[in-house]
Amino acid sequence: MSETRGAPVQAADEARPTATAEAPAPTPAPTATPAAPLWWVWLAAWPITAVFVLSNAATPLYVLWQHSIGFSKGTLTVVFAFYIVGLIGSLLVSGVVSDRIGRKPVLLPALALGLAACLIFATATSVAALIVARLFTGIAVGSVVSAGMAAVTDVAGPERKRIAALLASCAMVFGAGLGPLLAGVLSEVAPGPTVTVFVVEAVVLATAVLVVLRMPVRRPASRGTGAWIRVPSVPSGNGRQLALGIAVFAPGITATSFVLSLGPSLLSGLLGTTNRIVAGAMAFAMFCTATGVQFAVQKLRRRTILTAGAVSTTLSMVSLVVAVHSHAVAVLILAALLAGAGQGLGQLGGLSLLNSSIAPARLAEANAALNVGGYIPAGILPVSAGYLSDAVGLTNGATIFGAVLTALAVIGGLVVLATKQQVTDPA
Repeated sequence: MSETRGAPVQAADEARPTATAEAPAPTPAPTATPAAPLWWVWLAAWPITAVFVLSNAATPLYVLWQHSIGFSKGTLTVVFAFYIVGLIGSLLVSGVVSDRIGRKPVLLPALALGLAACLIFATATSVAALIVARLFTGIAVGSVVSAGMAAVTDVAGPERKRIAALLASCAMVFGAGLGPLLAGVLSEVAPGPTVTVFVVEAVVLATAVLVVLRMPVRRPASRGTGAWIRVPSVPSGNGRQLALGIAVFAPGITATSFVLSLGPSLLSGLLGTTNRIVAGAMAFAMFCTATGVQFAVQKLRRRTILTAGAVSTTLSMVSLVVAVHSHAVAVLILAALLAGAGQGLGQLGGLSLLNSSIAPARLAEANAALNVGGYIPAGILPVSAGYLSDAVGLTNGATIFGAVLTALAVIGGLVVLATKQQVTDPA
């Protein structure tokens, strides 16, 4: 179904026969667009899941590439960081473009880039190829976290904004967890450990293309004003809601980014294993926690959700420091699960705040702004931890990272507790 948003009156005028000498019939009043069925709201979240499967599918495979190509933990985090570069660059454009010309013109090119990334990953023989594939993946992810999440809200309609935020957020974290599990299993049991998973992912992305083509979303009635490429922002008066979301979401997603980038190295040091199913399963469990906790708390007040997110991230970092010093695998897994909970709660709280207060005409840009605020530290801090670990050892590098992120999570929680009015749910 193509995008057709425009003023209903204008569409009626185009279909009306040319006026004669007789007095024209009065223009009919516009009718409300019927809400899409609930199953379409769920289906509209599928492209988000499909792209986020790709976002972390490479995680268990880096050990293989490190052996075949040869690069350090610092280089590994740089490869990971190019994903953040592509994502943030995409967010500078995709939110505004989506709000002005529609969701589909942003989502379809993003899915095409995802397919290109699959091809490059499957044939990669150099660090440069991995960097390009991660860059393309980041651009695709930036598009779906702005346009894709806004599309779910559009399909849901104004009466189902809360369920839209829940499904969009859960689609993101579930896909992010499914990717490494799928890659870990396929790379261990199927031929072509760095090829098969991306063939499967290409099929998944192809199904997402079909969903977007049929998605019942309409083209925007107005194209807005201002620059097309800009740092995404929110309408005047909504800055504090954005800041509160970032205060909790940013530490949470930074914690999960650390687990994704250096988790396999930590497991190798603690367990003495490079089994890719184990690494993929830990990431999957982390994001399953992020998914499940959102369904569990969906009826709680937003202030409670955000506070719980800050607490979860804080406990995650404390557990991480204990794990690397005690070489306790169970505590490392606990740290990953708490990191997942912290990201899921911060993400749900932030998206809910924006969905409840920002009109659809600016929603994709607002989603982009939330993710820019979250992904900047998620790119910088794990990369710094990777190079620091090369210099002072993985234990000391992880300890310093945990201490810094603990401080950020505590500050975020205190900011939420000190700001009651902006996180109060409507009556």
